[in-house]
Amino acid sequence: MNLSNCPQCGKVYVKNSYNLCPNCLREIEDQYRKCVDYLRKNRSCNLHELSDGTGVPIRMITRFIREGRIATKDAPNVLTPCESCGELIKEGTLCANCKSQLAKDFSHMQEDEKRKAERQNALDFGNTYMKDRDKFDKR
Repeated sequence: MNLSNCPQCGKVYVKNSYNLCPNCLREIEDQYRKCVDYLRKNRSCNLHELSDGTGVPIRMITRFIREGRIATKDAPNVLTPCESCGELIKEGTLCANCKSQLAKDFSHMQEDEKRKAERQNALDFGNTYMKDRDKFDKR
């Protein structure tokens, strides 16, 4: 039996896939249900109103949204900040600008790696040629 300490409350519990003790897990599920119930009744509320109305911290609500547990398409005013620049977005973790910038950066990195590999291959080929030539010259 694997025992672990709960990262939220510090109590010892039998390890599970959630990495939380049953009490903390139940508390998170209760917070989630409060948010969903409040959103069903108040579809036009924003993130701060949802937090004030339910008593659930904004950070936890944002976590539910990012996990996909709360769908923001049904709540048009619930916007979360982009993890990179802080711009308010409807879904995901990055805004469109940051996504495109990240894609460009990744593309540039791949091009750089490709150039380095080509350069290394060219150097290796030249070294191999010289080594082979030295073998023949020694004979």
